[in-house]
Amino acid sequence: MNTELLKALNVIEQEKNISKETLLEAIKQSLKLACKNHFGKDENVDVHIDSDTCEFEVKATKIVVEEVEDRATEISLEDAKEINKESKIGDEIAISIESKEFGRIATQNAKNVILQKIREEERKVLYNEYYEKERDIVTGIVQRYLGRNISINLGRADAILNENEQVRGESFRPSERIRVYVLEVKDSPKGPKILVSRTHPEMVKRLFESEVSEVKDGTVEIRSIAREAGSRTKIAVWSNNPDVDAVGACVGMNGARVNAVVDELRGEKIDIINWDENPGFLIENALSPAKVISVMADPDEKTAKVIVPDYQLSLAIGKEGQNARLAARLTGFKIDIKSETQAREAGDLVDYYEEYEEEYDGEYTGEYDGEYEAEYEGEYTEEYVEEYEATNEDVEEQDYEYEESEQESTDA
Repeated sequence: MNTELLKALNVIEQEKNISKETLLEAIKQSLKLACKNHFGKDENVDVHIDSDTCEFEVKATKIVVEEVEDRATEISLEDAKEINKESKIGDEIAISIESKEFGRIATQNAKNVILQKIREEERKVLYNEYYEKERDIVTGIVQRYLGRNISINLGRADAILNENEQVRGESFRPSERIRVYVLEVKDSPKGPKILVSRTHPEMVKRLFESEVSEVKDGTVEIRSIAREAGSRTKIAVWSNNPDVDAVGACVGMNGARVNAVVDELRGEKIDIINWDENPGFLIENALSPAKVISVMADPDEKTAKVIVPDYQLSLAIGKEGQNARLAARLTGFKIDIKSETQAREAGDLVDYYEEYEEEYDGEYTGEYDGEYEAEYEGEYTEEYVEEYEATNEDVEEQDYEYEESEQESTDA
């Protein structure tokens, strides 16, 4: 058993996560290359390695001839009979080759092949490892600033946080631990090139998945996210279980869950609203905390007119239009917000009420009032009014008798 080689392969397999079979294949290729460098050919060379013991054997198949012209592929009859006495002209015979016969250059080239294969496999393993983490969050350690970019160590590889993926106002110290969102992983000759972000909206979603078990197991879905990194984020959530409150699950007891996400985002405000399939209700929720009088949404054109009370207009629009802008991104609708006074002056509010009256006066009064009158005038009036009148007659007679008795007592 080749004990030293076996131990070396086991160490490399554990430290670099490269399979022993891959390493044995690299050794096999290096031995064939050494044969080619030493003999000039390797087509007739076969290398066998026992994966359990790491014992290897190199054999070259040669043809028995009377006069040798190519020592790499031919062997004389005399030499062949020393190996096998029954050998004859034209036979093929396998001859063992000792690795110690190889020259210094052949040995060095074989070594380089093994090292190159190890580097390639290590790079491939690293790429696959971090490619699986693409579109997910990872924890890294800040190393240094590269101009305005930041180098972050993710353990076995380094990532780059570009300036345009950094939150404005955030600053980091070397050796500080931060969480980042893996944008893209590219393969390169020097190893995987990893690009990360702190501004991507999906980072908020992944943070909620790590903090809220209902989001992680799919009970609560985050249907939409709109984010202005470092300032405010709006998320719309939906519960697949009627017994689970989607907003409450994300907020947590005493706000513990949402506060954990806010802390990771360094104070960024987060609004959590209920998702609704009805565009009107969804837009109303998205404009929270502002109160809404009416929403007229056009699902085909993806536009909506929203009317809010006069004192809620600034709140609905938000500072520098942020609330309205995030609501539009969250819902996918182009939202036009007007105050109640502006809507009345423009005629939007009046038209809305007129359409409402025309619709329901025409439909409700025309269709249902007739049935209502026929039903209740025919049934209620005929059946119950007679009883009502008879009851009233009894009451009148009792009153009359009471008045007579009262008059008699007065006269007496």
